[in-house]
Amino acid sequence: MTRLGGDNGSIRSETQLTPERMRGTKRTRQPYSTEMGQHNGEPIIAGVGAPEAVGRVADAFMSNVSRAIVNKEDEIRLCLVTLLCEGHLLIEDVPGVGKTMLAKSLARSLDCTFRRIQFTPDLLPSDVTGVRAFNQKLNEFEFRPGPVFAQILLADEINRASPKTQAALLEAMEERQVTIDGETHALPKPFMVMATQNPVEYSGTFPLPEAQLDRFLMKVKLGYLTEKEEANLLNQHKIDEPMEELQPVVSPNELKAAQSAVREVFVKPELREYIARLVGRTRGNPEVALGASTRGTLHLYHASQALAAVQGRGYVLPDDIKMLAESVLAHRIILRPNAEMQGQSAGKLVAGLLEREHVPQMAYDG
Repeated sequence: MTRLGGDNGSIRSETQLTPERMRGTKRTRQPYSTEMGQHNGEPIIAGVGAPEAVGRVADAFMSNVSRAIVNKEDEIRLCLVTLLCEGHLLIEDVPGVGKTMLAKSLARSLDCTFRRIQFTPDLLPSDVTGVRAFNQKLNEFEFRPGPVFAQILLADEINRASPKTQAALLEAMEERQVTIDGETHALPKPFMVMATQNPVEYSGTFPLPEAQLDRFLMKVKLGYLTEKEEANLLNQHKIDEPMEELQPVVSPNELKAAQSAVREVFVKPELREYIARLVGRTRGNPEVALGASTRGTLHLYHASQALAAVQGRGYVLPDDIKMLAESVLAHRIILRPNAEMQGQSAGKLVAGLLEREHVPQMAYDG
């Protein structure tokens, strides 16, 4: 028996997973630039440098998402950096601050397939990955893909699902594939998991294991708006619902081109050593039970490249690394119980490391 909604027909290949079938509803497309990608899906960056290629995507993305998520430019920029790094995003904050709206706004800004899963304690792994079901007409078993086969997957309240169901995403997040009954199925590209969780409500929840937390490139917190910002928000929602007006502004080809361009951003050897030292300090700290992983080192490196490109530069500065360090590293660090009892937190620890660690002096020609 399958719990999956949508089409009941046979789906034998990824080419049949059209945007309309995965979304469930069809939206009017927003015109966007096509000069950065070819129709065959291969990204091209002919005569366009990394800052220019990324800038086109960043400007359209930031302005579109900001229509629904107001006064959160820094947080939206972090989401964009995660997307450009082909990473996964964990949004953690108290209820009612716009976690799900941020994730849906990001997905609506991209002309990609999108699915949302509401994680609950009774959710099964097959509800996420899909099942093999018997087709009586064809007299054979066939694979019916689950929601994970969308390009943008929203895992809402991911910590409410059982560890068994949470583990269903491990292979998908790292290897971009799903193995069911011994058969491996590749996921579409681009592929991104955006997960939300509530840090203050623990009843009926299951904390994410370290292996899964480490697969998220970044953890973002939204926080409350100021009184003035909330008053402006009320006025804005009195006129219209911005979320309903969002249309795709970035095509898959443009996104692939920007993701490729990010890897061209120059990082000096001194900054590579600076990143390695920062991560290394988290492992030898007496307050830390488990430090950041090598994957965290790679994620911080690529995120600094993406942030530099978003800000219009073809090279990384130390400030890029310092701006991203807490969001990329803090959720990978496990403190010792005595350190937590004394009021220490992973975020404070990373901030302390940034203050103490020597920052290389950079000088770029031109």
